Amino acid sequence: MFKKIVIGLFLLITSIALAQEGTTSPYSFYGIGSLKFRGTVENRAMGGLSVFSDSIHLNLQNPAGYSGLRLINFSIGASHKAITQKTATESQNTSSTTLDYMAMGIPMGKFGMGFGLIPYSSVGYDFYSETDKNITQYEGMGGLNKAFLSLGYQVTPELSIGADVNYNFGKIENTAVTQKFDVQNGTRVVNRSNLSGFNVNIGAMYKSMVTEDLELTGSVTFSPGTKFSSENYRKTGSVSILPSGIFSVDEREVPVADTDFTFPSQITLGLGMSKPKNWGLGLEYVNQKTSNFTNRAFTNENVTYNNASKAKLGGFYIPNYNSFGNYLNRVVYRAGVRVEQTGLNIDGHDINEFGISFGVGLPIGKLFSNMNLGFELGKRGTNDFGLIQENFFNTFLSFSLNDRWFEKRLYD
Repeated sequence: MFKKIVIGLFLLITSIALAQEGTTSPYSFYGIGSLKFRGTVENRAMGGLSVFSDSIHLNLQNPAGYSGLRLINFSIGASHKAITQKTATESQNTSSTTLDYMAMGIPMGKFGMGFGLIPYSSVGYDFYSETDKNITQYEGMGGLNKAFLSLGYQVTPELSIGADVNYNFGKIENTAVTQKFDVQNGTRVVNRSNLSGFNVNIGAMYKSMVTEDLELTGSVTFSPGTKFSSENYRKTGSVSILPSGIFSVDEREVPVADTDFTFPSQITLGLGMSKPKNWGLGLEYVNQKTSNFTNRAFTNENVTYNNASKAKLGGFYIPNYNSFGNYLNRVVYRAGVRVEQTGLNIDGHDINEFGISFGVGLPIGKLFSNMNLGFELGKRGTNDFGLIQENFFNTFLSFSLNDRWFEKRLYD
């Protein structure tokens, strides 16, 4: 039955994942959109921390973690994001609900394999700018998805290594409609890019007992920079703007060259101390060379890219993992905080982000399956200098389901 559920979910949810718009942020106008978090709800509830890995959960951020799996695991997660967008004078509320990941891990002795699908970036905005001569409405949709195949290997009882191969694909469409106040018809420009490309992610994880009770964990992942291809399409023309909608009057396709754009490298370093199956506290640092980032088919003169960085601090606590007489003692309690420099600079001002999170892992069924619930409260950007500040509240939900598929039976 578990196999049938997993196969059915993969077939049903793949089409949903490819069609969803995962953001309502005007900052998704830039680059390839707002980057999605690559990790599980368990990670997000600890501020995004990925340094801890065990035998019953997937670690989507460090492929070395697959080597520690002891059960077949299927994980699926979704989130709801409520945002208040504020300028110096106005504010509005928006929200979005998305599927964040679906993945499967398979133990194979010292090896572990994983595969799945993750939305990588999302574009979804609708705003306008006004001058004394015209008004322009901007709309965007689409994003990138990541299909991945991972392999981990346990070199020694302390050291594991692994690698991801990722195929990134998707479509981004940007539309700008400008209406001059003294002209009857407006103009519309549509830019569309079909994006694709491969990239790899390599990782290592080291665990060592420093006392009888305490375990020290170190982790590192590295994704080298690579080139993605962008098949570009542009359409422009005049339109009639009426209360009932926008209607094309004269539209034509404009030749535009296909391009390659730089996908920046990234390195993550993590360090954690834990008492296995009881508590853990960890710290991670991420650096991404987004200063090397190039746009797809058009440039924005008021935008530059700096190197992005992120610091995460988080941990977990389990009162008593094998206390079958008290359910609450087997619940995993998680919390964390993150501070991020996104690398995006608009008109000379950095766009930064902050989030504080917490959550629980609730045991369900057999074989250590669990449901994970998490929350995050945070802020992105600023409402100074004519920019937009986003105050957000995220709710995360996931299921991590375990089973044995290849167990030899003594009796049939």
